[in-house]
Amino acid sequence: MLIYHQLTREFNAGRVRAVLCSGQAVVLHRLAITSKDGDWILREDAGDLSHILEILASHGATYRFGAPLDSRWLAGGWSSHFEFPHQGIRVRTDFFCRPPRLNDSDLTEIWRAAGQDELPFVGLRELALMKMTMREKDYPIIGELARKMSLPEEELLFSRSARDLLGLADRHPDLVAKLRAERPVLDHVAAGEDALAAALDAERRALIKQDGARLSRYQAASERWEAAWPVVSREIAGKSLPTAHAIVCEMAADLLPESV
Repeated sequence: MLIYHQLTREFNAGRVRAVLCSGQAVVLHRLAITSKDGDWILREDAGDLSHILEILASHGATYRFGAPLDSRWLAGGWSSHFEFPHQGIRVRTDFFCRPPRLNDSDLTEIWRAAGQDELPFVGLRELALMKMTMREKDYPIIGELARKMSLPEEELLFSRSARDLLGLADRHPDLVAKLRAERPVLDHVAAGEDALAAALDAERRALIKQDGARLSRYQAASERWEAAWPVVSREIAGKSLPTAHAIVCEMAADLLPESV
């Protein structure tokens, strides 16, 4: 939706502070027509986060349950969530600085590439990593992202198709040998399509389990904050976003750990 593009331009006025990711990035990579909400990776900079809050405030945004939009929590892997009405719809916005499965090198590449785009969004490899979630529906997307990758080593690391992997292995046997330690599923290439498909299915289930365990840790760490959220919501109801933000940060300091 164009509102998410508009927000991205407003967030990045004068400096790149926000990069579209998740569903909107899938749309921009032309693998979906639309996405119901907007997700951004933000810089861990107090001034940049203040600018994002100012833009959200100008749209009448309010907090949804989540962490404060503050580097103390965002640097620990938490995410912040807001919403506001726009042309008869509810616009939902999600922000994080440390997306799961992306390391410092991945983030450095994201910010390097972002400076070259008028509407920055994450690349194919980084998006594929972010899509290794506990949701079954994300794995076909990873497969389609892999088919758009230009480097055969990246295709080998992310493909979800046994047939595609066998074709890549025929063309690049040296790469298969090199990448086996990084992706053990490639050990099954020589066993044929059925065995490789079974290994891909087991790999998917393992990735789903890993992401579920990660989310469980954050859920456990946020239990006190979630229990207090009805009180927090009443405290910030009707207040300007800057005032609400200060209240959310103050209350979260006692109830939500900065890292998990």
